[in-house]
Amino acid sequence: MKIDIFSHMIPKKYLDMLVKKAKIKTSDLEGLVNLNPALTDIDVRLRRIERYPEMLEVLVPAIAPLEPFVSANDELDLAKVNNDEMAELVARHPDKFMAAVALLPLNNIDVALKEIERACMGLGMRGIVLNPTINGEPLDLPKFRPIFSQMDLYDLPIWIHPSYSPTIQTALTKGIADSSTNKFLNWPVETSITMLRLVNSGIFKEYPKIKIITHHCGGLTPFCGDRIKLRDDDLRKFYGDTALLSTTAPLMCGYSFFGADHLVFGTDTNEGRPHHGVTWDEIRAIEQSDIPIQDKDKIFERNASRLLRTGL
Repeated sequence: MKIDIFSHMIPKKYLDMLVKKAKIKTSDLEGLVNLNPALTDIDVRLRRIERYPEMLEVLVPAIAPLEPFVSANDELDLAKVNNDEMAELVARHPDKFMAAVALLPLNNIDVALKEIERACMGLGMRGIVLNPTINGEPLDLPKFRPIFSQMDLYDLPIWIHPSYSPTIQTALTKGIADSSTNKFLNWPVETSITMLRLVNSGIFKEYPKIKIITHHCGGLTPFCGDRIKLRDDDLRKFYGDTALLSTTAPLMCGYSFFGADHLVFGTDTNEGRPHHGVTWDEIRAIEQSDIPIQDKDKIFERNASRLLRTGL
């Protein structure tokens, strides 16, 4: 069994509602969906998954955060529609989808906490997704602590997905016109800074059970390794996924940094490459690596099962 812990989905009803309610242009979003129809078309998605009968996907929202797209008044309705649709997909196709991750309305933390409770306790969703900043404010601020407290109480993970930090993007990529290059420079830095800020804020001391999964194997953090001097080793308490576009060297770097118990199989489908090959490439990179077989089993299945508390 293989559990893809970072597989993106944009439910159809939610997408239609988002395009209708959006206060900014959605042409880039619609272009992404057109390029990757399995993001939102469930029939296309199921045909793609048939190629991997030994794999289950964990559905993670592909459009987050909501704040740049819609008004605060529309946020909760959109989050609920997304979460209801995602939970329904898991219920309808348990042989394809192991679990789903909740999208939150983050303009109002009290409202977000209620939606976490509804999604995780009512709908059976197995965690939440956050971006490194909320309305431009970093996650380590005290105002966001109740979110971490609630997830620590539920003993369910938080998925951290990079977005676009205007400060980092301006500093690092000014003069680079290609949006893909901008993203691949911006995202690892943003992820790594978020990890450092959370560690320095004492998140793992305050919430010893907290589980945080970082996309793209923790950004630059594994590469920097011991060059990041901290008073403790809490950076290694994060989890990194294997969404590295089948590149073996970064995979081994992540394995060396996080260890076998904190590395999880994730592909980033159906984003990245607009075809099914990315999943096979990610699987092959792990299988052909020098990682011991018992550790590969942890990466492919056992770590995710433990995080999601599925009982497999």
